Amino acid sequence: MSVDLLVEKIKEKDNPSVAGLDPKVEYVPEFIKKRAFKEYGKTLKGACEAIWEFNKGLIDALYDVVPSVKPQSAFYEMYGLEGEALLHRTIEYAKEKGLYIILDVKRNDIGSTAEAYSKAYLGTVDIDGEKVSPCGVDCVTVNPYLGTDGILPFVSDCKKYDKAIFALVKTSNPSSGELQDLLNGDRHIYERVAECVNKWNEGTIGKSGYGAVGAVVGATYPEQAAVLRGLMKNSYFLVPGYGAQGGGAKDVKNSFNPDGLGAIVNSSRGIMCAYKKGDWKEEQFAEAARAEAIRMRDELNSVL
Repeated sequence: MSVDLLVEKIKEKDNPSVAGLDPKVEYVPEFIKKRAFKEYGKTLKGACEAIWEFNKGLIDALYDVVPSVKPQSAFYEMYGLEGEALLHRTIEYAKEKGLYIILDVKRNDIGSTAEAYSKAYLGTVDIDGEKVSPCGVDCVTVNPYLGTDGILPFVSDCKKYDKAIFALVKTSNPSSGELQDLLNGDRHIYERVAECVNKWNEGTIGKSGYGAVGAVVGATYPEQAAVLRGLMKNSYFLVPGYGAQGGGAKDVKNSFNPDGLGAIVNSSRGIMCAYKKGDWKEEQFAEAARAEAIRMRDELNSVL
């Protein structure tokens, strides 16, 4: 299963972290932007060419340190068609470097629409008898709040194409409790979603002991993470909220199993914009990102 590949890469690099590639043009060093704007103008094309150079530099600096990268599609979609092309360009380059790709799209719908979303990211489309894969990622995030009929198309394609998904269970944002912490009988909504995740995971468990359906569990809610770790024994956790959102290494510990596996922790701005802190020069943006990724790896390992 795809999750087995993720576990192998985490073990290989002794690093349970994923670098989020959530770029805005304002994150890009000035010298890169000036070069792109000079050639393409202050246009969507100019912005995307600047971000491409930024992304490429980050991937080159990180691919032997982190096991995975996580592009967030919204940060590419906001630049229109140029941004969509940039996203696929970034995915292809990261794949060439041997990285496990988690595409953060949080998609879902019902019936044929859910099937179409799944084909777009995990499966293939039929073009007059030819099967074509639109997107070369290993894994996507999904929103489970439409229920089982919105998730089963993704699970089916996970089995068919050896892919994985992370379902939103307890998210890191401050207002997540407005819905996720509500009680349903004697359980919170996030616990009920965990029960669904276990059901969806049936028949997908790989050699690592984890299934194709993982869970998004925020670093900002360590107590809930401990409960969920006990409920979803066969699900890998994707843990946002570390760093810029306030979560620290001790906060993410509850998402892991005693063997140090079971979760992968995301940092986006903390790594991408590391050059903006300390004495780094903007020309050292990639070196700064690498240093922060190594620091994060060592900090996580120190508490696991």
